[in-house]
Amino acid sequence: MTARIAIDATALPVKPVGAGNYIVHLTRSLAALESGFEWIIFVQRASRNVLGVEPRKDLKIVELDDKPPAARLVWEQARFPALIRQMGVDLLHSPHYTRPVFLSCRSVVTFHDMTFFLFPHLHTRSKRIFFPLAMQMSKRRADLLIADSESTRQDAIRILKISPEKIVTVPLGVSPDFRPITDCALKDEVRRKYKLPDQFILFVGLVEPRKNLPLLLDAYYQVCKQGDAPPLVITGRMGWMYEQVFEQIRSLGLQEKVHFTGYVSSQELPIVYNLAEVFVYPSLYEGFGFPPLEAMACGTPVITSAVSSMPEYVGSAGILVPPGDQTALAGALRNVLDDEKLRRELKRKGPEQAAKYTWERTARQTLQLYRQVLQNP
Repeated sequence: MTARIAIDATALPVKPVGAGNYIVHLTRSLAALESGFEWIIFVQRASRNVLGVEPRKDLKIVELDDKPPAARLVWEQARFPALIRQMGVDLLHSPHYTRPVFLSCRSVVTFHDMTFFLFPHLHTRSKRIFFPLAMQMSKRRADLLIADSESTRQDAIRILKISPEKIVTVPLGVSPDFRPITDCALKDEVRRKYKLPDQFILFVGLVEPRKNLPLLLDAYYQVCKQGDAPPLVITGRMGWMYEQVFEQIRSLGLQEKVHFTGYVSSQELPIVYNLAEVFVYPSLYEGFGFPPLEAMACGTPVITSAVSSMPEYVGSAGILVPPGDQTALAGALRNVLDDEKLRRELKRKGPEQAAKYTWERTARQTLQLYRQVLQNP
């Protein structure tokens, strides 16, 4: 009898970032493999088209009513287990930290990072309360846990006292859409749409405390005082506790130098990377960190923090600076802006490093883990 694997994609937002991109690309890549399994994908109606997977004989899409995040989590615990039983699921993959407490099948859960434990003050109060408890429950009840990076795996083992055999590192991938782009007309179109300057420094990410934008703004101000510096472009939607960013921009007098684009679609984001002189990502912690690898894949020089998973994946293809070191960040920025030879070297190394991380590899490793869980007595 063919095993039936379900993926809970109900946490997928309409405008995915981070873990949302993981859900999208993992689901698409698994669906593209010859697996011998039957697939069931659970997704909310509003995000159905974002998923980009079509039903077929061995793949069923179950569309569910849209719910706000808190209501979705209540549904996950109260109603989802009955639906899983009804559909004869043999294994459920919960790709966003939590799984139903009571399940009638095997389960795999992905932990993207340990920020709820390491940086609780950077999350909203409700998340600080719910997610640590839910992750403790996932640790106890899941058959296997997946971590996005070895850094996250080691943090999880240390913080949650997880047996090392129960949690496996599966690196994520970079979409082939992120690549050097030479189409000048396409680049000009995106530049006009988002009112991008001819030269600019780029940051991409959710505007929230963990991304460490205050440090970037202070370092950028320091660079501006040292001489001419291109504008800073911040791409991404507003998250939480972002008001201090706008206040800091005003207090530093950078209103004319900092430009916000808002959310940029996955189709246009590679072009924005290609237009940038340098990409800066001073995050305090990343379970994987898509933006540095996406920028490197596009041939954009990268500066990021030497912390958590970033050294693991960026390697020597980017410039790593100590987290929280404003002077080091400003110095790295000035070096990349002024040193054409360094920029060429980073442009060459970046795509080579990013090419090591593909979604097909992520899917194949994940598929092997499903088989392993199903085969265990």
